[in-house]
Amino acid sequence: MGNKRLYRTEGPYKMLCGVCGGIAEYFDIDPTLVRVGWVIAFFCASVGFWAYLICALIMPKKSDIYPDY
Repeated sequence: MGNKRLYRTEGPYKMLCGVCGGIAEYFDIDPTLVRVGWVIAFFCASVGFWAYLICALIMPKKSDIYPDY
């Protein structure tokens, strides 16, 4: 699988905190699909809100992992 790291994106895929964009880059899928999944999870007893908040606080930014970015 190589040297993949999970991070928050800072480029054009960032909307709020970059969590969905980072997850999409990690799994190599469209960020829109990840965002739709978060919205669905949000409306399921607001699990998506808490999961997004925790990820936004814990996940490092892309520039922290890859300084040349």
